[in-house]
Amino acid sequence: MASIPCIFQIPFTAKPINPSFPSLPTFSSKFLGTQNSLSCLSPSNIGPSNGSRTQCWFKFGKNGVDAEGAGIYGSQKRDDFDKDDVEQYFNYMGMLAVEGSYDKMEALLNQNIHPVDILLMLAASEGDRPKIEELLRAGAVYDVKDADGRTAVDRAVNEEIKDFILGFSVQKA
Repeated sequence: MASIPCIFQIPFTAKPINPSFPSLPTFSSKFLGTQNSLSCLSPSNIGPSNGSRTQCWFKFGKNGVDAEGAGIYGSQKRDDFDKDDVEQYFNYMGMLAVEGSYDKMEALLNQNIHPVDILLMLAASEGDRPKIEELLRAGAVYDVKDADGRTAVDRAVNEEIKDFILGFSVQKA
């Protein structure tokens, strides 16, 4: 997992709350829409104060590249995934809370199915399109069968996800 250092500067201005108490300034920022005294500085309604929406883009590296080019997204290969990734995804998606145990996850891991293929099955059953794309780019195989004979396509939450998996696989070939 990569971490990206980021510096975010917000222009703050300070002015006294009450001219008789100049030691407690009020901080305000047009960006954050805040106006609080130092004793209770907490931003409210994070975002531009004029109600407009903003978008941010990050440029990685010296000349700016996308996340894939920077090696953050899409750079993992099939063998970069292991059992720990399966457990983390299982927990992250709340499957442990739903299932109540790791039994289903352990059953998949004990079938000698590669972890990236298990992750694809789980992501398809959750309809997690970005994760599906990441896994297919890494080399996950969508037609690997579990003990019940079901593939990631069979486990897909809906037809849109099935079509996405099949379409991505055709594009890749």
